Amino acid sequence: MPALEFRDVSFTRPGGTRVLDRFNFAVDAGDVVALVGRSGAGKTTILKLINRLLDPDSGDVLVEGKSTRAWEPIRLRRRVGYVLQDVGLFPHMTVGGNIGVVPQLEGWTAERISARVDELLDLIGLDRQTFARRWPDELSGGQRQRVGVARALAVDPPILLMDEPFGALDPVTRVELHQEFKRIQARVKKTVVIVTHDMREAFALATRIGVLDAGELVAFDTPASISSSADPRVRRLLES
Repeated sequence: MPALEFRDVSFTRPGGTRVLDRFNFAVDAGDVVALVGRSGAGKTTILKLINRLLDPDSGDVLVEGKSTRAWEPIRLRRRVGYVLQDVGLFPHMTVGGNIGVVPQLEGWTAERISARVDELLDLIGLDRQTFARRWPDELSGGQRQRVGVARALAVDPPILLMDEPFGALDPVTRVELHQEFKRIQARVKKTVVIVTHDMREAFALATRIGVLDAGELVAFDTPASISSSADPRVRRLLES
């Protein structure tokens, strides 16, 4: 059973713009899938349909074999971590407070939250004694992004969605975080869907790449197969 599946999903934006039309897509557990394509191709819409920020007009989005319509929305979102490009750390909370916010909502004890914060700071390579009490504005962009990943992993969700997670970073920091992501994924083995405009990033991180064009999945294969595709829509992205 796929961890994520779209079955004949259609979605239209308010105002009448059709984004997806009978769209089909499946992600196996443990895969890292990068969705690439031009702006407006439907990439972020797919993420929002997975965690039920949006509902499809027709068809079914399944998470762990269960339609998103059948999931209680908050419970679904606790099963699906979400990492944003701008991170969105709460400025009035310390790093430890940001990482522990969802466990607190889940009713974890203070001791369990503290232990989990320490575990995740170790995982993302930030010293627990130094960073747990820092404020977001005391961090570099790369450090904030790492904390955003830790917050998304706080209650150990099996699925992780990442929307342009490294897009705002300088090239050197971006490459460093690609290496960090691969190290972390080797340990936690989540099902990951990454949205990116950068084909180099897709090749660096993904086990499979999905190429979207005007809401259509025109290619979905391993990086090696995508790199040799003759489809002109894929070639345009590769050559850019």
